[in-house]
Amino acid sequence: MAPEPVARVPRFSVSARALHWLLAVTFLLMLGSGLALYLPGLATILDRPTAKAWHINSALALAAGVILMVMMRGSRLPTTLRQLDRFDGDDRRWLFGWSRFGRREPAPPQGRFNAGQKLNTAIVSGLMVVMFVTGALLWFGERDTRLRFEGTVIIHDWATWILIVLVLAHLYLALVHRSTRHAMRGMIMGDVDREWALRHHRKWVESEERRAAIAADQAGLADPHDEALPAVAGDARHNE
Repeated sequence: MAPEPVARVPRFSVSARALHWLLAVTFLLMLGSGLALYLPGLATILDRPTAKAWHINSALALAAGVILMVMMRGSRLPTTLRQLDRFDGDDRRWLFGWSRFGRREPAPPQGRFNAGQKLNTAIVSGLMVVMFVTGALLWFGERDTRLRFEGTVIIHDWATWILIVLVLAHLYLALVHRSTRHAMRGMIMGDVDREWALRHHRKWVESEERRAAIAADQAGLADPHDEALPAVAGDARHNE
């Protein structure tokens, strides 16, 4: 007897996944080329002019990708920004409830993004702005000494090291930690296991299923679990 198919819920659209992987690839390129510029011992692997070109072009590619995504999906960004920006009581309890992990207590119910993801997004976004501003000043400062400011290099370097720590933590949770590594499927395939999503993002799953049930009812379906429902629930417009 064939096993029953695993119920899945759509989590990230193609555009959201494309932006994520663009960020991942360009970050690694900027990190590698930046280390080649920072550590003289790596000059034998990647010469300085090539490293600088890779570093700058990767930053420009990321900026262009972000701008293009905003232009293409700008009308749907406010929904995602609200989901990332709003912290409620459950989020605060999640953030300050570290002691529950040792006792295996269930975490407070979370929305589409948990409190840690919201905080991480805010910090990474701020650091990216710092990196772009200081990087631009360093580039322009090579051409105009009036734009050379003391501390620019130090700020750029410290922002890099903080980002490295955050990325390593992100990779650990996405690839190693047993309870969270299933999230990687959402960023590769676009959907996640429903039972996993209920454990980690219950409020989001229940909200999407209520939305799908209402849409099905308005479409004239007698049973909200009719076979046509997945097409409604799977509408990626809710998951930009």
